[in-house]
Amino acid sequence: MEKPALEVQLKTLPNGPGVYQYFDKNGKILYVGKAKNLKKRVTSYFTKKHDSHRIGVMVKKIREIRHIVVASETDALLLENNLIKKHQPRFNVMLKDDKTYPWICIKNERFPRVFPTRRLIRDGSEYYGPFTSFKTVNTLLDLIKGLYKLRTCNYDLAEDKIRDGKYKVCLEYHLGNCEGPCEGFQPEEEYNRNIEAIRQIVKGNFKDSLQQFREQMKTHAENMEFEEAQRIKDKIDVLENYQSKSTVVNPKINNVDVFSVVSDEGYGYVNFLQLSHGSIIRSHTIEMKKKLDESDEELLELAITEIRQRFNSNSKEIFVPFKVDAGEEIKVTVPKLGDKRKIVELSERNAKYYRQERFKQMKIVDPDRHVNRVMAQMKEDLRLSKEPRHIECFDNSNIQGTNPVAACVVFKDGKPSKKDYRKFNIKTVEGPNDFASMEEVVFRRYRRLLNEGGDLPQLIIVDGGKGQLSSGVKALETLGLRGKIAIIGIAKRLEEIFYPEDPIPLYLDKKSETLKIIQQLRNEAHRFGITFHRSKRSKTALNTELESIPGIGEKTVVELLKHFRSLKRVKEASEKDLAEVVGASRAGIVYNFYHKENA
Repeated sequence: MEKPALEVQLKTLPNGPGVYQYFDKNGKILYVGKAKNLKKRVTSYFTKKHDSHRIGVMVKKIREIRHIVVASETDALLLENNLIKKHQPRFNVMLKDDKTYPWICIKNERFPRVFPTRRLIRDGSEYYGPFTSFKTVNTLLDLIKGLYKLRTCNYDLAEDKIRDGKYKVCLEYHLGNCEGPCEGFQPEEEYNRNIEAIRQIVKGNFKDSLQQFREQMKTHAENMEFEEAQRIKDKIDVLENYQSKSTVVNPKINNVDVFSVVSDEGYGYVNFLQLSHGSIIRSHTIEMKKKLDESDEELLELAITEIRQRFNSNSKEIFVPFKVDAGEEIKVTVPKLGDKRKIVELSERNAKYYRQERFKQMKIVDPDRHVNRVMAQMKEDLRLSKEPRHIECFDNSNIQGTNPVAACVVFKDGKPSKKDYRKFNIKTVEGPNDFASMEEVVFRRYRRLLNEGGDLPQLIIVDGGKGQLSSGVKALETLGLRGKIAIIGIAKRLEEIFYPEDPIPLYLDKKSETLKIIQQLRNEAHRFGITFHRSKRSKTALNTELESIPGIGEKTVVELLKHFRSLKRVKEASEKDLAEVVGASRAGIVYNFYHKENA
């Protein structure tokens, strides 16, 4: 797959949070960064003048931009840390050392300690985090210490050692911060109940704690102790914004490869996430051209083999969205819930974003391929016999039956062809009758095209449900075009697609390009029809009153409105002023019409 130019890559970046990576012409990583908005952040490197010589040199070397989309800014911070430590990019200065973000550890021991740490030791201890701010860690630990009395010593509190009286209580016990389990003053069951409550707090379940803090803050405020109230408010803010789970770092998930696939009629897009010791250290997406009508399972099986060989992956387990055959030596897991499922969803999100970017790049670099793909997709989605290169959409506009009009908009190759738009005054229908109006305009449109030898569309869309569709079909039958042009109706409420003589509507995927083009056609027809209707209605409203004056014709009305610009000014004009425009005789008629009482 040929890499698009940097300008094209920049135009198609997503606007969400994530991590970006810059590569040079040899494919060597230059820099890893995080962003709240990937497009804004990455574009700024190429549009701003850089004070730093280091950044200027780096920008000149960039030949490829890759990125990983994540759910939140916190995940972006953590993923950036993982990738910098793994790849040690030349132009990164921060985060290259062995220091990492802090965790809260519940130690695997009798009477467990709870403390912050930057090191993960695989001894069965529980680790929660990582946290992008020590402020959050300290707030949580302050909350825990305020609610539960835990030991801080590092004694081995084995049952026999406590029984033999090997330890004595320390100052923490006398200060009331510890219940003295070292001398057997606190039962192990009671201590473990406290530890279970602490687990809930570090997982983010501290509804009761927040309520207590709010009550304390209120009490301090009532006692005019505003500094204390503010201190507690800061704690509440930290806890409310606390994110207990990170998708990109999870110590419970060890060395695994994660794969997902999205596809369309011609291509499959497979994303690969590599996890090492619970951290994502690599993300890569490939585009695969379908040779035949290959299923997603077949595409994924091919990609798993190719990607694992390319990156020399030796992981014994893979996570995938559905069952695949990956060989006897690899354990295949299809997660349904929890952290493992979230990792697969992150992979799917990156595959979808990659597909969208390729579409955008294709629009810029190879518009013909993009149009061909969209047309082939529409043909398949709408069950048509031909690609709908030429589509026409009809919409009726009337308000309480007044000034009924209709609009026909034309799309060619999925884009509006405004020179071919047509508007219709309804001639044969009295009152608000949408069905009869639809039949009239469809008949008039295609009778004229047949008479003039114009190009007929491959697809007609009528705005409305079964009634409007039946009217359109009736008009085509009268002209002998039934079966030669496909016709469908779209109902506004649930975006149902109706077919002639089929009582069950078709529901398209809300995100599909086919539905988006149909909605665009419908909205454009509605806009065009409403604009025409308003214009006609306003002209009628202006003209009706003047034309209703006995002895005043259309020519006089036009002259008056052209000169005075509005009906209000015509009403307020003196007889002399009116006479200068339309002559004394007609001026007298108009003036007397508006000044009957005075006359």
